[in-house]
Amino acid sequence: MKKSFIRIAAALLLLTLGGAAWSADTTLTWHGHAAFEIVTPKGKVLMIDPWLKNPMNPKAKDGKDPLAAITKVDYILITHGHFDHVGDAVEIAKKTGARLVTNPALGKNMEKLLGYPKQQMGYDTLMEMGGEITIADGEVIVDMVPAVHSSGMGNPLAGEKEPEVAYGGNPAGFVIKIKNGPTIYHSGDTAYFNDMTLIGEHKIDVALINIGGHFGMEPAMAARAAKAVHAKVVVPQHYGTFPVLTPDAKGFAEKLRKMVIRCRVMKPGTSLTFKGKKLVN
Repeated sequence: MKKSFIRIAAALLLLTLGGAAWSADTTLTWHGHAAFEIVTPKGKVLMIDPWLKNPMNPKAKDGKDPLAAITKVDYILITHGHFDHVGDAVEIAKKTGARLVTNPALGKNMEKLLGYPKQQMGYDTLMEMGGEITIADGEVIVDMVPAVHSSGMGNPLAGEKEPEVAYGGNPAGFVIKIKNGPTIYHSGDTAYFNDMTLIGEHKIDVALINIGGHFGMEPAMAARAAKAVHAKVVVPQHYGTFPVLTPDAKGFAEKLRKMVIRCRVMKPGTSLTFKGKKLVN
């Protein structure tokens, strides 16, 4: 009788702990520019375009090292090869063992030219446009979606008469589907294109849209993109970092207000929390 009671109590405890695990939150943190960090309900950590040393990141100001406190990153997702998106990926990877999710051409060139650990990329995570991979022990599905932009990475080994820019494969965006969490779209640096409506078929909960202009969408076109992907919440990114970029998100937010699209203008270093697919802060 006593052993049966213990077994029942243990089973109830496991159910309780399991329920707690499933009800855990997803957090989305903006580190400035295009750099975002996602922590899933089961504690997996994804970094997107991790230029953490960008001047907007409060953890990079006053001589501070934003990488010093990083101890866990499971996956690094890179939309294209420009320096402000490849960012600090190699240093983070060497420190944490993070696997690389990007196109094969960029991945291989990052290995050869920048020193990204070869063993931390492979057929399980390198992908092409239109492809879909499952990572994080089945908790996360990543779709690589089109972006209209360019993708070349600086070549630190270039000789005097060799090209300064190495091939970075096709630019992309990512749709990240989190089990018991939100579906997140990161636009990369794309221009607006009509087929962005197809991205909306993924039922986007939050869209991270570039609005900086000059190298990507101007705010007016970014607003059209936000409408096209039908996201429940839109977060502007990739602005204010350089003098040539749109300095703030006020105009973009006003355009979305008139379009009756929910906009959350984040401050670098702050986070959004999702309980399931619902934004709770």
